[in-house]
Amino acid sequence: MDRELILDARDVAYRYPGAVRDALAGVSLALRAGAFHAVLGPNGSGKTTLVRVALGLLSPRAGTAAILGRAAAAWSRRDLARIVGVVAQREENPFPQRVRETVLLGRFAHLSLWAGERPEDHEAVSRALERCDVVPLADRWLWTLSGGEYQRVRLARALAQEPRLLVLDEPTASLDIRHEMELFELVRALADRHGLAVVLITHHVNLAARFADQVLLLAEGRAVARGSPAAVLTAETVRRVFGWPVAIAPFEGAPQMIPLRSGKDGV
Repeated sequence: MDRELILDARDVAYRYPGAVRDALAGVSLALRAGAFHAVLGPNGSGKTTLVRVALGLLSPRAGTAAILGRAAAAWSRRDLARIVGVVAQREENPFPQRVRETVLLGRFAHLSLWAGERPEDHEAVSRALERCDVVPLADRWLWTLSGGEYQRVRLARALAQEPRLLVLDEPTASLDIRHEMELFELVRALADRHGLAVVLITHHVNLAARFADQVLLLAEGRAVARGSPAAVLTAETVRRVFGWPVAIAPFEGAPQMIPLRSGKDGV
């Protein structure tokens, strides 16, 4: 059965004011319900810019971006928050809050302007806390959390929105091995069991190869390759894009990248 098209960015180009070249040039990203796509590439390759354009946060110089068939820029921020949950790469939180209060903010778009939280809102928060393994932290102040703990709280807040599209920008930053694996397994399960569409930007090539359905590889604002991890992550392509010698070995049917020594004498 054909699953609904959630995100559709086509041939988008974008140039930041004052820049001498495009940050994106003719890049496309289409995502259906239940799909998990990873966006990979070196620093400065346009990964985060692509997501911002796709969500209507930046207006493309060329091309189109739509969510559920409607122009991304035409959605109000409140309406979009009912559809899309985002864990951004950086975030400042100057307010003293406890973890449960922070996750409850994910329900804001579902509340009426004058009514308080409903039982279903608190149930959504409890589910999100449990899925992200932060129930024991629920009454902690944010400022007492480690970087990894705070990252999991931010993911819980996005899940509390009960979105149809989940966008994650470097979500495993500061996470230990256990929580890296749990996050990828959780995201895979959300796509498979609950039909979420997932876009994940990451430098963790090997985990992306093991869990994602499709990979989009960017370099200097252009799509170098797209398709299954096995088709995209070849030694020649990875070496060319990242500028470093690598070997590729299969593990459980997925290509795994092994960085090689450069062969140059260090000083």
